[in-house]
Amino acid sequence: MATDMIQPQVDSKGAQRGFVLAFLAYFLWGLLPLYMKAVAYLPLIEVVAHRIIWSVPIAAVVLVWLGRTADFKAALRSPRMLAMGALTATLITINWSLYVWAIAVDRTVETALGYYINPLVNVMVGALLLGEKLDRLQKVAVGLAVIAVAILTYESGKLPWVSLVLAFSFASYGFCRKTLPIGPSQGFLLEVMILAIPASIYVLWLMANGQDHLVSGNWKDTALLLGCGPITAVPLLMFAFGAKLLRFSTLGIMQYIAPTMVFLIAVFVFHEPFGMIDAAAFGLIWMALAMYSWSMLSHKPAAPIVPSQ
Repeated sequence: MATDMIQPQVDSKGAQRGFVLAFLAYFLWGLLPLYMKAVAYLPLIEVVAHRIIWSVPIAAVVLVWLGRTADFKAALRSPRMLAMGALTATLITINWSLYVWAIAVDRTVETALGYYINPLVNVMVGALLLGEKLDRLQKVAVGLAVIAVAILTYESGKLPWVSLVLAFSFASYGFCRKTLPIGPSQGFLLEVMILAIPASIYVLWLMANGQDHLVSGNWKDTALLLGCGPITAVPLLMFAFGAKLLRFSTLGIMQYIAPTMVFLIAVFVFHEPFGMIDAAAFGLIWMALAMYSWSMLSHKPAAPIVPSQ
């Protein structure tokens, strides 16, 4: 789902509205695997292409409604801004594509793990690339995450690459997105417009060859592909507006709603395997997140990155 690093501006009068918006965003992200499972029978690239294409009109309408088109037009005239937007768009496409694929092949538990460890990866990125100091709790939290990954690697005989690629691709996206000096709604529209060029070419090629599912498919195919836009854009925009009205500490705790829902859906709805070794690894991750959250509440570091499924 494209994003910003947002520094919330706390407004006591708008805090309740911000909480509702942010909660709905996380709740919708938590339900996203159900939709992705529903479209799992469709080609992966076609699903991702329609997520991009149908996000464009929604993002454009919101931008016009906000009256922020001047900022966006300025970004379109800047070669540097377009190049940075192309980079962040590429990174988020990798993240989106892997997420859709993992759910389609019954690896939803691994996606939940990826988004659980993402805050800890952000801490590591901050320390390694931005020179940010880690306190003792943060160091222990990162260490527990490393141990959890080692346990899963030993148990399966290979790295939990889906979780790691999701976490690191999103951390890389967030790091690069931080350098894009425009707001969340403008940045999102810029990214999906850049991505819409190859996506539209691909979909038109499918249509020309009668291989698409939007026009050549049945009503269910059409409805699901059209719905890819709202399920991508709406929660992201809800978060972008809600985040500005909430304290960082509130957002930091709420960010675990989505991966927790994804985890529960994976185990109890999709019935994916989850043994004792997995439970031990997740237990370490939850301990690490508890430590990270305590450290975050105590020191109030930079605001979290908007999740982007």
